[in-house]
Amino acid sequence: RFYPQENWWPVNAEVRHRTIKSTPLNLLKPSAGLPFLTVPIAGGERRLEPSTFQKGCYFAHEGVVRPNCSHHPIWLAGLPLQILSSSLWEPIRDQSRPKNLQLNAPQTGFNGCAWDPLIRQGAKQNRLLVHSRRSRTVQAVAFPVVSSSADGAEYRKQLAESYGFRQIGEDLPDDVTLKQIIDTLPKEVFEIDDAKAWKSVLTSAASYALGLLMISKAPWFLLPFAWAWTGTAVTGFFVIGHDCAHKSFSKNKLVEDIVGTLAFLPLIYPYEPWRFKHERHHAKTNMLVEDTAWQPVDKKEFDSSPFLRKAIVYGYGPFRPWLSIAHWWRCHFSLKKFRPNEVQRVKISLACVFAFMGIGWPLIIYKAGVVGWIKYWLMPWLGYHFWMSTFTMVHHTAPHIPFKTSEEWNAAKAQLNGTVHCDYPHWIEILCHNINVHIPHHISSRIPSYNLPAAHRSIQQNWGKYLNEATWNWRLMRTIMTVCHVYDKEQNYVAFDQLAPEDSQPVAFLKRVMPDYA
Repeated sequence: RFYPQENWWPVNAEVRHRTIKSTPLNLLKPSAGLPFLTVPIAGGERRLEPSTFQKGCYFAHEGVVRPNCSHHPIWLAGLPLQILSSSLWEPIRDQSRPKNLQLNAPQTGFNGCAWDPLIRQGAKQNRLLVHSRRSRTVQAVAFPVVSSSADGAEYRKQLAESYGFRQIGEDLPDDVTLKQIIDTLPKEVFEIDDAKAWKSVLTSAASYALGLLMISKAPWFLLPFAWAWTGTAVTGFFVIGHDCAHKSFSKNKLVEDIVGTLAFLPLIYPYEPWRFKHERHHAKTNMLVEDTAWQPVDKKEFDSSPFLRKAIVYGYGPFRPWLSIAHWWRCHFSLKKFRPNEVQRVKISLACVFAFMGIGWPLIIYKAGVVGWIKYWLMPWLGYHFWMSTFTMVHHTAPHIPFKTSEEWNAAKAQLNGTVHCDYPHWIEILCHNINVHIPHHISSRIPSYNLPAAHRSIQQNWGKYLNEATWNWRLMRTIMTVCHVYDKEQNYVAFDQLAPEDSQPVAFLKRVMPDYA
């Protein structure tokens, strides 16, 4: 509720059952004639220059004012604050306010408000004062808000733009089941075609061989391009093994086990341990603690020690595109992490990996030296892990996609609403065998990779309004790497720099250097 007074308006806004402290926001008149926004903080003020107002919105948290993406509704002082003007503000003259300044409060569970009448001339300066207990700190949170259907569509469109998505889908109704979604798929998308399966093997083998040739012939300044190609090509081997693990490569299961094991060897990835862990990822997608692919940082772990906190900040910050290396090492080589009936197959896979390392690595070093081992194996392997990490986090990570406890988890919502379809450059899609056409793969993992595009078209026709879709871009990666950090039940994620700004220099660095471009 709002209580208009002559110069200020006290507000006690309940947002998801928590009251957020407020702070004054002042509109002042600088000598240049263009207004700027000041936010009072301990020890001084932070100000936003008028040139940046063209981007639309600003995020203030604990005394730090940060630019936010264009037209992104945010929570400031417990109230949604959105600057809709796309042009520079007009100068403030006498008792008037800027004519094209609009502050918008969407329908969000408490009474909406038309802000225009609330901006009035104060005794000494133009002021919009949102006051609660005269707090001197700024506290803000950003999270999705439920709206009416018309407002909700516009809100999701703005949210999609700010996160780097093409579309953010509506919430799937609670009564929709995963079986109902599967039943809408054409039967032919489940059919295994041996010719297409072996064509994918040939594509990966040829592109990998071409990559090795490029590495051998390229001058030093072209080596990064050769490594990028070869790392992407060897990612195709992973996708072939991935299909074998899901029993969607061949009707002969022994063939699948052999091909899957061999496809994983250049990656020194043990096939059976990965398969067992990956099955649990599909069974418990975006389930807190239980999902074996990716998890938000646990707050208790983040606060447990300064050393671990810094390691987590670097790992989930600038090194996040290679964080799958830690996952590979921690989750697949210890027999204690597997059930008794799985251990025998795990041992066979580990023996194959160690044999490859014991025979293949010495041969590479014997023929090309340690430098050759780095050029021909290590650098493409790091390229593979870049894609492994990137694909995995894009598939299921966004500020609006929640992780749920086992009591709250819903299979249909997790697989349809909680999975992201992302379009990559066409050459990446070819070399990686449609792994990023990921929503149908989570609806049913028995769909072969070459049938995923047809399955996705069917899902778009029948369930299109519920889908999260994107084209790979800088803003998408920037959002994931600088926002999606520590688990929070209400907000989904809390960024490191909100919890521990003094330890979050790597995140601040990413915000400076990563383009906000979609």
